[in-house]
Amino acid sequence: MAMSVAPPVQKPGNMAGSGWPRRNSQGTANNFDGNKFPPNPALTINRTINLYPLTNYIFGTKEPLFEKDPSVPARFQRMRDEFERIGMRRSVEGVLLVHEHGLHHVLLLQLGTTFFKLPGGELAPGEDEVEGLKRLLTETLGRQDGVKQEWLVEDIIGNWWRPNFEPPQYPYVPPHITRPKEHKKLFLVQLPEKALFAVPKNYKLVAAPLCELYDNSQGYGPIISSLPQALCRFNFIYM
Repeated sequence: MAMSVAPPVQKPGNMAGSGWPRRNSQGTANNFDGNKFPPNPALTINRTINLYPLTNYIFGTKEPLFEKDPSVPARFQRMRDEFERIGMRRSVEGVLLVHEHGLHHVLLLQLGTTFFKLPGGELAPGEDEVEGLKRLLTETLGRQDGVKQEWLVEDIIGNWWRPNFEPPQYPYVPPHITRPKEHKKLFLVQLPEKALFAVPKNYKLVAAPLCELYDNSQGYGPIISSLPQALCRFNFIYM
């Protein structure tokens, strides 16, 4: 909740040096008694991401990649069991972008006719997030000819939490939840100009335009449908 701060009350007879903002000897205003915010060397105001056409990429196939759990109830039962032993589950997903017909597209894995997901998955206990995402991307889309796939992880674009052993996830931790059951991070991945991907046979890789994802949680779920808002802070260049 945003809070407003009232300026200090000025006392009669001492108006020159009191009140907000503070003024220096030259009469100019300085915030925080003359202290200025130091520059943040890690802050980049304008982030630019290159988008390459979908036709630059070749998509082959490889052996099926099956989920660890045979059903949704089994997935949450495993999450309960692991939560007792190692605590909150950590998972990461990659957002891979291309362009086609003058529109940004997100690469999604489609299973069946109605289920879509971002490439990624669970981290091992103590595993680094970025290195874990690279591992998972290689397992999911990595080529099969022995050439090492390079993944450039650019930035975090979202944090989602699962408060209970249930499907709903939120972009915040509800105030009554002290121990979330899962923390999922979304990372923007800069694709190279050209690449070869291998897609598991039981999945189909689709390129979904942002305009189709926007406000479409019914079709893609709350996380994927929020990507247009999460990505709007970047500058994209069509190459």
